[in-house]
Amino acid sequence: MIMDREKLMKILPYSGLPIILAAMLLLRFRDLEAYDLLRLGLVVIFGYVAALSDLKSKRIPNNLILIMLMAWPVIIIPGLFLDIDAAVGNLVDSALGFAIGGGLFLIVYLVSRKGIGGGDVKFMAVAGLYLGFDRTLPAILYGTILAALTGLALIACKKISRKDKIPLAPFLYAGILVTVLLQ
Repeated sequence: MIMDREKLMKILPYSGLPIILAAMLLLRFRDLEAYDLLRLGLVVIFGYVAALSDLKSKRIPNNLILIMLMAWPVIIIPGLFLDIDAAVGNLVDSALGFAIGGGLFLIVYLVSRKGIGGGDVKFMAVAGLYLGFDRTLPAILYGTILAALTGLALIACKKISRKDKIPLAPFLYAGILVTVLLQ
């Protein structure tokens, strides 16, 4: 049975996700423990969906943020029974990532008078849970630099004006990918 064009166009954007996950596994399988592979794999999946949503509708659904929040305890709680010391360390690391990701973006949101969206703030806060302290700042740095350079290039080419907004989640996702794959 041949899939009709409409159905194909709905699933086609998601076809890149298995390739990204396979690259992550190939590059990082030997470096990371199972817990880290799981939490980084989940942020790669959730970030992909957030980036696609932001590209399509210029918003990150609250349902996605809620699912990300609900999935996090599912991966952290078993560790409390297996190795309490490591689990507490992971818990602190995640809390710091949450505070840094959400805190920085909340400050920018407030200072810039909503220059970035509330979805971006929530997404980076919850992504920080998965990335932890060491990976959250580099992901933000790479993503925002890429967004700024892209915005400047689009302004220089007169594709957008200074007042136009571009979706930030795809760039944050790129920053997350660089951090996950290379750090």
